[in-house]
Amino acid sequence: MFCEFILSDLCFFSLTEVWTLAPPPAVTQPPAIVPPEDYVEEVTLPPRPTKSVVPSTLDFHGPGLFGPDTGLGMPSCLLCVCISGSVYCDDSDLNQIPPLPKETTHFYARFNKITEIRATDFINLNQLKRIDLSGNQISKVNEDAFGSMLQLQDLILADNNIQGLPELPATLKHIDVRNNQLRSSGMHAEAFMKMKELQFLYLSNNKLDDIPVPLPESLRVLHLQNNNIQSIGQDTFCNTHDINYIRKALEDIRLDGNPVDINLYANAYVCLPRLPIGTPV
Repeated sequence: MFCEFILSDLCFFSLTEVWTLAPPPAVTQPPAIVPPEDYVEEVTLPPRPTKSVVPSTLDFHGPGLFGPDTGLGMPSCLLCVCISGSVYCDDSDLNQIPPLPKETTHFYARFNKITEIRATDFINLNQLKRIDLSGNQISKVNEDAFGSMLQLQDLILADNNIQGLPELPATLKHIDVRNNQLRSSGMHAEAFMKMKELQFLYLSNNKLDDIPVPLPESLRVLHLQNNNIQSIGQDTFCNTHDINYIRKALEDIRLDGNPVDINLYANAYVCLPRLPIGTPV
């Protein structure tokens, strides 16, 4: 009996100990989900603000933040590149000059298909200092195309088909009309006389019959090579009424490729610091 009692207690104790010390059953966890390498978490963006966009500091003469619309219905500053007053439209397949922001100071539209400079292309653009339209197909320049240009300094029209020039602003310092069809009959009389700051005049590879006189005192470079110039006047560069006159600024004259023989006009160069370059054709 006793033994059975003891054994039963031991059995009870043993069962109790096993019951109390046994670890709880393990909880089965679901396997971890590893996203694929190209997975991108979807993010919900906040709604756009309803405030209006602050306009640019440039005062455009047409509607739109990116300048006035062109004939293609696209703002000029999307078709071209506008940076701090400079507008770059190089090699953009343009056939006419696009409307420009009012505060444009430098305009580049090289290597396009522009055929004409109209009277309205640069109207009210009073801050323009440089226009470069080289490498186009321009054959016509309206007489009033540059009339309102009050600050224009550089006019580059090289490599076109221009036969005549309109009246140009007196503020110009640099004129480049190389490689055109320019004729003496297509130029205004005394076209450059009032340009007191003109320093560089490039008229080579045209069809000029005469040197365009009078030339301003400020002129430093005059390139007239490959034209049809046949003679040089004694007052072309110098002043026959003043034997002491010296034209100090004009140091680079190119007349090579013309029919004129510069050796026959020695008296025309006595006031110059350097003799012209010229070899008759």
